[in-house]
Amino acid sequence: MQIGPFEVTPPVVLAPMAGITNVAFRKLCREQGAGVYVCEMVTTRGIVERNPKSLRMIAFDADENPRSLQVYGVDPAVVGRAVAIVADEGLADHVDINFGCPVPKVTRRGGGAALPWRHKLFERIVTAAVRAAAPSGVPVTIKMRMGIDDDHLTYRRVGLIAQEAGVKAVALHARTAAQRYSGTAHWDAIADLVSVLDVPVLGNGDIWEADDALRMVAETGCAGVVVGRGCLGRPWLFADLAAAFAGSSHRVMPSLGEVAQVMRRHAALLVEWFVTEVDPRGRITSEHHACADFRKHVAWYLKGFPVGGELRRALAMVSSLAELDDLLGKLDPAVPFPESELGHPRGRTNAPGKVALPEHWIEDADSDEVPTGAEMEHSGG
Repeated sequence: MQIGPFEVTPPVVLAPMAGITNVAFRKLCREQGAGVYVCEMVTTRGIVERNPKSLRMIAFDADENPRSLQVYGVDPAVVGRAVAIVADEGLADHVDINFGCPVPKVTRRGGGAALPWRHKLFERIVTAAVRAAAPSGVPVTIKMRMGIDDDHLTYRRVGLIAQEAGVKAVALHARTAAQRYSGTAHWDAIADLVSVLDVPVLGNGDIWEADDALRMVAETGCAGVVVGRGCLGRPWLFADLAAAFAGSSHRVMPSLGEVAQVMRRHAALLVEWFVTEVDPRGRITSEHHACADFRKHVAWYLKGFPVGGELRRALAMVSSLAELDDLLGKLDPAVPFPESELGHPRGRTNAPGKVALPEHWIEDADSDEVPTGAEMEHSGG
């Protein structure tokens, strides 16, 4: 798979996930296999305003190649300035634009998965980004959903618009915004988009195992796959994906002891990444903050393993590496991987629902005006 000047082998992309795909998690996944590993979404306004939190999120290891950044924005002028900063200052090698987030705080501003409905505004944003990145040779891609809901599909129209504007690839999460993370991804929409576009199309949705990725490529003809929730608590999925695309049937089935080692490695990488701070009482707090960030991963790592509720709760409240070592030592290292969990959804699953949109959003499909109050002031979402 080719993204601008970058050959991606195997054709696998780690989806940007808020609060998840920071430097530590990306490194943990990269240690398992090659691909493109995208950092958390950063707002374009945060970049333009040099927001410290936003700039900290644009952090990469020295050996990350390409350094891949996803941005979110609703104002073409702000998006253009932000991408110019990233490209001109060499902050990243690849820029992806988020048009797929279904979170209400994003869509009610007209952003994320809501924005492609305003196809003229979409065109202005993508064009501004591509033009800003072009002088530095930074490729721009987009990630989107099928549309707002089944009655307001957009992926075909805006896929063609994005291609015409000069994007180097298009990733499609084969769900609508109304589906959120429920139900089944419509892989037929990926195949449909492949038939329409000349640029590479990447498929996203319901890749829980490496064999799912092979099946998606075979069924849709997509150039590569984007993996999100499937790797939560399972960074070794990227080793499986590398093996699968290389034609090997080998799959990683770690014992509980081996999972514990990965958990410890993850927490240690977070401690390295978190900035050491001194609280008002003079205490160093980076380790505590890192362990607090690690807690959300505990349930994903232990999913399906026979671990008692008390120990699970203690691990989900860990505050230091020493405490983590003590608790991990109480796990039975010989317990085999729970194969019954293979192929099942991971991470958030929620019910479909009505998409929060700005007033008159549907009626004014041809408007290219920026919604009032659309830009988010800082990173997140």
